Amino acid sequence: MEAVIILVFIMGYLAITLEHSIKIDKLIPALVMMAICWACIALGLDSFPQWFDSGKHALLENFGLLEHEEKMHLMEETLLHHLGKTAEILVFLLGAMTIVEIIDYFDGFSTIKDFIKTKKKSKILWIFSILAFVLSAIIDNLTATIVLISILQKIVKDRNVRIWYAGLIIIAANAGGAWSPIGDVTTTMLWIGKKVTTGKLISYLLIPSLLCMAVPSLIASFLPAFKGDLDIQEEAPKKKSKFGSTMLYLGLGAIVFVPIFKMVTHLPPYVGMMLSLGVVAIFAEIYSSSKFSLTEIDGAESDAHAHHSPVHHSLSKIELPSILFFLGILMAVAAMESLGILFGAADWLRESTPQLGTELVENGVSDLVVMFLGVGSAVIDNVPLVAASLGMFSEPLDDQLWHFIAFSAGTGGSMLIIGSAAGVVAMGMEKIDFFWYLRKISWLALVGFVVGSAAFMVVRGMV
Repeated sequence: MEAVIILVFIMGYLAITLEHSIKIDKLIPALVMMAICWACIALGLDSFPQWFDSGKHALLENFGLLEHEEKMHLMEETLLHHLGKTAEILVFLLGAMTIVEIIDYFDGFSTIKDFIKTKKKSKILWIFSILAFVLSAIIDNLTATIVLISILQKIVKDRNVRIWYAGLIIIAANAGGAWSPIGDVTTTMLWIGKKVTTGKLISYLLIPSLLCMAVPSLIASFLPAFKGDLDIQEEAPKKKSKFGSTMLYLGLGAIVFVPIFKMVTHLPPYVGMMLSLGVVAIFAEIYSSSKFSLTEIDGAESDAHAHHSPVHHSLSKIELPSILFFLGILMAVAAMESLGILFGAADWLRESTPQLGTELVENGVSDLVVMFLGVGSAVIDNVPLVAASLGMFSEPLDDQLWHFIAFSAGTGGSMLIIGSAAGVVAMGMEKIDFFWYLRKISWLALVGFVVGSAAFMVVRGMV
């Protein structure tokens, strides 16, 4: 049955990558893949020899000796656990996307747009790369990508040019998220799991991450796509909202507040995001001078609210297909994780990889293994791979192994557009073709990943 589940995952993955060829939206194979994988687990539960305990990040002992009812109960608990973790990400994402749409409702991004005076493509590339690198460390790479692509859509009207910028934003955002404990979900996992501390994480990864962003941007600035000036069409002047700048600073400040709220209360990030959304929504409703009601769901009253309320308007513009795609892909990966498939693959990789001259730790885990984890994060997903590594290795707090894993998992996902949350969101917002990204952007991401990895090997000897 394990072979069937792996086959279903591979076929679903291929259907996602061939979205534009087969003319089927990627959320459909993601949802079907998720449902079939878990159905196979339920039907063949007694045939599985092992089970991965996600809470302890380790294989469950004596799983094969349990009664059928106990296995069913364990499966239901595991499914609920993964659904809860996935829902945390989705609710967080919904909150961030709604705040961004509220800012856009008041034309707040025009404030940043007005700061960009140059028309030179290469300069605009560097502006967005640096913004992505800095913002992703503060508000996480996913939210930073949403914000910057929203701004990009206001500045670059030609989509064929804009997707080039979006590709470099993905690389820069993932690089920026790697050196911050709140910048990427994998670094947050290692931080919460007491594997890395903020100070050491920054000292180990700031320079490698900076090079991972800067080298691809430097190379790209010499490519034909970034030569010359942007053809900016002059738009008829329109009346701007006087609250645009206020809502921009309030919205970004509310997102920055989320990690502070988490540090103070130790509650999951989505709770702080909902608080931030509520505060932003209050000011949005006051500034729009419109009434707001969640209880009116039909009739002309509701239509009026939906039309005039900035919150309702913003919620109506949320990219729900991307949300459902996240649900399908994360839960499908969770199915493979629960059976210990990813854990076993990572363990096999550790044992079978030939040892190189440079060693990470005394037990002989080579740098190449961790770099393979980075490549794997682009192909599958960095979250379960990091989860598997938490169960595989027992190195102490702030061991250099954990920092290299944080870098590899965080930046390796840039090599494929579906390899990171930032890439998936950009793919949804700009309808970027998988194979276009593979041909045009992946090699830049690979160069940045290799340069950053080499820089880490140098830096770790100095820290």
